[in-house]
Amino acid sequence: MQSTSLARRIFSTRRGTLAVGVLAAGLAAVLLLVYLNRYRNKLKQQNAAVAVLVAKSLIPKGTPGDLIGTKSLFQATSVPRAQLKPGALVDPSTLHGLVALTDIFPGQQLTLASFGAVRAGAVASQLTAFERAVSIPVDATHGLIGQVQVGDHVDVLVGLGSAGATRGVPAGSIIKTLLQDIPVLVAAGNSRTLRVTDQQASRR
Repeated sequence: MQSTSLARRIFSTRRGTLAVGVLAAGLAAVLLLVYLNRYRNKLKQQNAAVAVLVAKSLIPKGTPGDLIGTKSLFQATSVPRAQLKPGALVDPSTLHGLVALTDIFPGQQLTLASFGAVRAGAVASQLTAFERAVSIPVDATHGLIGQVQVGDHVDVLVGLGSAGATRGVPAGSIIKTLLQDIPVLVAAGNSRTLRVTDQQASRR
């Protein structure tokens, strides 16, 4: 009863009404300052620079992630947090064992959505319309078996016999470079599957 009576007295006087108005205005000012402070902090977070990997040059569909790392087909840069793509990559080691599922253009952020796991037998998914997969048999004598891995680039050499070969002269005494700087798609057993263009595939 006493508190209610006191409130009535305050509101019944001009001075009391003015005091309440000043108090309400002060409270509103405090709330406004809190809101503005939170808004500024949010803007700072959105504009804060964060590291991300972007393509340095065109990364064609089917490019192994390990090759992207070893050939430095990417570069690290900083972008505002608000421009960061979902699943953006910041660590190149994340690309290990993955393959590009689509063409990635220069300046484009590398994201998990652009890469997928390399599945056994899924060679076709790593080829574009003008590319072919060619399997080359290798052994310890005629190839670097055990040393050539997926993502490496190799040269393909062929041994040619001569029409005038005589007994004691081994076949394949003439060596010819057939293909150069060819990426390895699959390294399994005694063969290596290479990615070549349709023109390279028809060479003899």
